[in-house]
Amino acid sequence: MNPKVSVIIPAYNTEAYIAKAIESVLEQTLTDIEVIIVDDASSDKTVEVAKSFTDPRLKVIVNQQNLGAAAARNRALRAAQGEWIAVLDSDDWYAPERLSKLVSLANERNADMIADDLYLIEDGETSPWSTLIQESEERIDKILQIDIVYFVETDVYGQPGLHLGISKPLFKREFLVKHGIEYDDAIRMGQDFWIDMKCLIKGARFFLEPKPYYFYRSRPGSLVHKSQLSRLNQYLNASNSFMQQEVVKKNPALMRALSYNNSVYKKHLAYLKVVEPLKEGKWLTALTEMGKNPYFFYDFILRLNNIIERRIQYYVMGNKSVFDISYNIQRERKTTN
Repeated sequence: MNPKVSVIIPAYNTEAYIAKAIESVLEQTLTDIEVIIVDDASSDKTVEVAKSFTDPRLKVIVNQQNLGAAAARNRALRAAQGEWIAVLDSDDWYAPERLSKLVSLANERNADMIADDLYLIEDGETSPWSTLIQESEERIDKILQIDIVYFVETDVYGQPGLHLGISKPLFKREFLVKHGIEYDDAIRMGQDFWIDMKCLIKGARFFLEPKPYYFYRSRPGSLVHKSQLSRLNQYLNASNSFMQQEVVKKNPALMRALSYNNSVYKKHLAYLKVVEPLKEGKWLTALTEMGKNPYFFYDFILRLNNIIERRIQYYVMGNKSVFDISYNIQRERKTTN
């Protein structure tokens, strides 16, 4: 008999964190589960830690080369047998009742997807500093059905909003299989938003539980070494692909929302095409990009206060979290109040 929930955990060099993630799943009040860990060619002891657990519900798959989180998740998806698919990042963890609560609510609402609020917690801290919904300032106090336009409009890159693209919904496996939905291997960062979009475009009934059961950890410097240029190019390509679909073209509100997101991606790309070469000492490339982007200096002046603040926090105050999502959520909220 198939398990009620398959929990998939992609892992890469998280030996210091993955035990807590695994324990939080094995200690769920809903026991009818399987846990599938896909290690993406870690160079540390992540695999050793994962294999130290002897629970028969746990399976460890090891990639021989690094393929990215999306490909690792897809490998786990293909191996999963549960009625529901739950995703857990290997440095995060669940509250003990998360799966039982969400599965019960999903069955009540005939959902294809269901997410909860996220606790936001800094690495090394013992308690969360806030939640995703609290920081969004959206007034959500009861379970809410999420439509695709609202999902896009409230998750704009670099702007305040609900940002459900970082939530971790449970997916009905039957729905994913029926529509052939998997993660996009070409998107190596921020894959959650785009698989949610694939589901919503296919008519998934998506509900949000405003209570948090997922602990989202911000790790020091976790975004520092990630190329925002690469990330934004991937987002822009994915967005353009969605906009070519007939079902999207027939939805003017969705087209407007995606078009606005595209304009934001392009604005950030134009800025970063100057800034990243400057950081690397490629002055000629930076000057060339400045010539292509006459609004760079205006954009730079608008960003200057935040740039100075982050540098002071990072280099002077020793705050290593200034490039993590929790810091940026706080900064977004501060600049719009």
